[in-house]
Amino acid sequence: MKSILKNFAVLLVSLQAMLIGSLAFAQSGTGGGVYEADLQGYWYNPLYEDNRDRGEGPYIGDYLGLPLNEAAIQAAEAWDPTILSLEERQCNDYAADYAAHSIGNQAIWKEVDPFTNETIAWRLRLSWMGGQRTIWMDGRPHPPEGAPHTWLGFSTGEWVGPTLVVTTTHLKNTWLRRNGVPRSDKAYVVQYFTRLGNLLTIVDHIYDPIYLTEPLVRSSDYIFDPAGKMGTFICETVEEAPRDLGVVPHYLPGENPSLTEFYEVFDLPIELMKNGAEMLYPEYLNKLEAMRND
Repeated sequence: MKSILKNFAVLLVSLQAMLIGSLAFAQSGTGGGVYEADLQGYWYNPLYEDNRDRGEGPYIGDYLGLPLNEAAIQAAEAWDPTILSLEERQCNDYAADYAAHSIGNQAIWKEVDPFTNETIAWRLRLSWMGGQRTIWMDGRPHPPEGAPHTWLGFSTGEWVGPTLVVTTTHLKNTWLRRNGVPRSDKAYVVQYFTRLGNLLTIVDHIYDPIYLTEPLVRSSDYIFDPAGKMGTFICETVEEAPRDLGVVPHYLPGENPSLTEFYEVFDLPIELMKNGAEMLYPEYLNKLEAMRND
């Protein structure tokens, strides 16, 4: 009986240790009781999640779940995907907010002050184009509004419980979806990095006064790979399609032939593309049913 109880006690202690390890907490050297989750390592995203966004790309005209205003819809309707074949665009990086939602994996590590043992910054290296992102943890302010904008922007972070909350400003304009839905360079992003065991969840809150009527919230998951290794990304531009010098692929209003494909494939009312944030709320189901019955 004593042997059984002893084995049970050992098992209980082991389970407790596994649980604590899965939370991956590590006390910082501040002495103030601040805890940091251990985000370090190589993380890959499962392509079965948001498969079209992370793979071949969403349908042209698919604006479901996006709180877009009229200007954003007009910009999306003018988008021609062959613009990505322009040599000056072939090696463009992904912006920080889109990178978390894209196909790329990432490696994360932290920079520590050798004297105080405090975390100066978290570093993220992205597999797509090999961009390296810095999240400053030392309390430095964001640059003034007129400072240069980059693909990865300027990021600062703070720990709120087990979650790293990251605010990013000074981002270049890009897309929210890889079907032309735009995000302006006036936007800023608040991201929440939370690790639970071998799962890392990144939740984006995107605020864009130019194209969004309310914040866009979306999440992406990554899985820890202890044997993963970040390779080198080499991008060389080539002439993918012959075109006259100075031509920028686009569609004029009403000329995009692909806008109805998404609605025809899934038998949806085309009016959906105009309803923006209204689509995000349960009450919209009644309106959708009314559309189907018309």
